[in-house]
Formats: sequence, C-alpha cells, structure tokens
Amino acid sequence: MKRILIPIALIAFILFPILTHAQLTVSDSIDVFIKNMMQKRNIPALQLAVVRQGKIEKIATYGTSNLENAIAANQQTLFQINSITKAFVGVAIMQLAEQGKLNVNDPISKYLDSLPIAWQPLTLKQLLSHTSGLPDILDDDEMVFGGGEKAAWKRVTALPLVFKPGEKFMYNQTGYVILGKIINKLSGLHFTKFIADGQFKTAGMKLSRFGDSFDVVPNSAGAYTLYKMVDGDFVRSNSPGVAYIQFPEFYRTAAGIMSTAEDMANWIIAIKDGRLLKQQESITTLFTPALLNNGKIGGFNGLTNGYALGWPTVTREEHPAVGTVGGGRNGLFVYLKDDLAIVVLSNLMGANPDRFIDEIAGYYINDMHEANGFGLPKDIKKLRSELLKKGFGQYLAVAKALKKKAPFIDLNEQALNAWGYQLLAQKEHHKALAIFQLNTKLYPNSANAFDSLAETFEALENKSDALANYKKVLALDPEHKNAINRIKVLSGK
Repeated sequence: MKRILIPIALIAFILFPILTHAQLTVSDSIDVFIKNMMQKRNIPALQLAVVRQGKIEKIATYGTSNLENAIAANQQTLFQINSITKAFVGVAIMQLAEQGKLNVNDPISKYLDSLPIAWQPLTLKQLLSHTSGLPDILDDDEMVFGGGEKAAWKRVTALPLVFKPGEKFMYNQTGYVILGKIINKLSGLHFTKFIADGQFKTAGMKLSRFGDSFDVVPNSAGAYTLYKMVDGDFVRSNSPGVAYIQFPEFYRTAAGIMSTAEDMANWIIAIKDGRLLKQQESITTLFTPALLNNGKIGGFNGLTNGYALGWPTVTREEHPAVGTVGGGRNGLFVYLKDDLAIVVLSNLMGANPDRFIDEIAGYYINDMHEANGFGLPKDIKKLRSELLKKGFGQYLAVAKALKKKAPFIDLNEQALNAWGYQLLAQKEHHKALAIFQLNTKLYPNSANAFDSLAETFEALENKSDALANYKKVLALDPEHKNAINRIKVLSGK
C-alpha cells in the first residue's frame, strides 16, 4: 500500500473533531442509559457528575425536581444526600486526627464523660465502621426516639450492647450522634459549622448546606417514594408520592446534608488533591474497611461489602471502590485504581443508584459493562468465557468439561440464576434460556430454578414449555404462589 505523508498540524486538525465526537458519543450514550433507567425505576429527577484526572468531565441533570408544580431539575437543584453525610463525618474525624486532637483507635471515653460503662472501651473506628455493637437511637419505625435530644439520649444509653464490639457489622446511627459530640468538643465548633467551614468552603461546595424537609430551601428537589400506607401496611405504588424527611440537628452527623452533584464532585477532587486531608496516609485510613474480630470485613451486601470510616467499600479484585450511599436514592463511587469517580443524586427513595453506577463507569472503562461479564463471580466468568467460545447451546457439555477439569469450580444456583436475569435484562433471551436450563440440570430439585426457566419461556412466548415448567415448580413446591398464578393465567382459568 502506498504511504501518504500528512503534516502534523493537519493530523491535529483532523484528529481533534474525531476525539470530540468520540467524547460526545460516550456522553450521549450515558444520557440514553440514565433516561432509560429513570423511566424503569420511576425516578423523577437525577443529577450526574463524573470526575476523571482531577477534573469534572461530565455534569448532567435530568427530569423533574418538583412533581407538584412541574419544576424541571437543573444544575443548582439541591438533593438530600442522606447517609452520605457519614462520609463527611469520616473526613472531619481524620481532619481532627491530622490536627493531633484524636486517634481513631482511641476509646471514646478518652473524649466524652458520663458514658455507660459498656460503651467506654469502644473506639472511634468501631463507631465509624458500624462494628461497635451499640443500640440504635432509631426505633423500629426508623424514627429518632421521641422527646428531643435529651430524652433520646437517656433512652438509648439505658440499653445494653447488641453484640460484642467488633463481632459483626450492623448499621447504626447512635455512633454518629456520639461522633458529633466528639467533633463539637474537640473542634470548639458545632459539627455542622466544622464541616461547613472545613469541607464545604474549602472544596468550593457553594450550594451545600445542612437541612431537611422542614426547612424552606430554594431549589430543593425534596423527596418522593413509591410506597404508601394502606390499611397499616406499606404498599408499592406505580407513581411517586411525597416523602417527608426530618433530621433533628443533633442527628445530622448521620444524615442531614443537602448538595448537588457538582458540589459532590468538587468535594471528591478536594479529598484527592490534598486540600481536605494533607497526608496520603489519612486518605488511606479513611478508605480502608474495618476488620471484624475474625479478620473479615462486613457491609451491607455483596456489592458494598465492607465499611471504612464513614465510607462503605466495594472490596473486590477488579475495579475496587469506596461507594457511599444514602437514603436508597444517592450513590457516590470512587474507583480507587482507575482515577474515576461517579456521583448520582436523585429525589426518589428506592432509586438505588449504587446498583447501576458500575454500568455508568463501563462507558469509561469498557470491561465494567455488565454485558461484558463484569460483576460475575470468578467461576461463573470461566463458564461465560467457555460458552462464548463454544456456544451457549453447549451449556451442559461445557459445564461438565469445566467440572471435570476443576472439580471444585463453584457454579452455584444463585449465581447462575442472577446471571440469567442479567441476560434477560440485556435482551439476550436465548442465552438466558441456556443458563436457566443449565441451572435445572445442575439443581433438579430446585423449584426456583424451574420457575426462572418458566418465566424465560414466557418471555419467548413459548406458552407450552412455560406451562410445563411451572407445573414442575408445583411438583417441587405445591405452595409456590408465582407458579400457581401463572398456571391459572396461561391455562385461561
């Protein structure tokens, strides 16, 4: 092929529009993904910020901040960040540590008097990481014990420890009320001012503030929920209703900050560039999950599986992150090895953006797309790799070959089932069908495996095979409600 020489200046001229177009393609793809996710989850409004290489790469706002008055969300719309507030407390505690005023491994009795005897040996780290065993200052209805701060404090301090400190992870608000008292005492400022001065101002978070539904906050997105009370029970609705959230001031270390995605992005940048914490060791401590007495970590679930100093952690081999979440409506993931952070704020309780932030990251790190197998257990990934080579129709032969080669390979029922539903969501119906069929072969006594297979046949409009497999479900579990209902529908009875 004949070589053509092009001047460097012309290459730059040609290449710049191409790069710009590529960036716009990524951005546009994210917009499409977010809008689809909002529609799927009934999210009224959402803000997104993406941070890369110490800069904000993308800011976007979608939807309606106030449904009652049809007010569109904008870049200045404020969202309640709920328990992401705890991450600010973690930073505040480490700031005091850098000032030499405390050590996170110290007992809290070193800083506060008149604590119950059983509470005195608890460490700041145990409070920050929810491993203290403290009783919760919230009651069974997730309300702060009534009667004000003094009454709530009197009641909770009369309760025994729930478990031996360090024995397990149990999410708890009492520890953060105590941390607020410690910040007040050691800083000489109320914790709200200490955080506002030491983090909001320093990081350039111009709109962030403390507040709740009681406060009149201009441009506030408020809160919505899909659940309403019907005859004494919470019932899911198809459209959002208003949720009222109030945080007493003494409780606002646990939840109480209102912010924007742009402000939160600037806060992440300020943490990473040393403006909030001067020592890298402090940041490492902030992001390191606490170890339980058995040497393991504990967290909310399989994704946010550890908890550091106010920060849940996504501890995994591939693309580990700290992933703080709040109110089931907000998520902030900092990918520790990828120079990437993503903020998603919404006004719907139950939106759970932590479940799709990794997918947003996939637009910047291609192997993080769920469709590329990201998030699957290691052994399921091995199965996926072989099926991609040999065809999903060979599912049983491939599984047998893997088990022969590695007898201890873990193709467990729940993991296969979860992967099958991922494939369904990706519209890979025939691949999903193969995985569910494999699950019934490996676990022939599982009603759930046959139920998933039946649902997939339904999705493929194969009524006869769907009905046959629902009947297998009932043979294994005569009380299975979904199978009973679907058999009635498919039989026309």
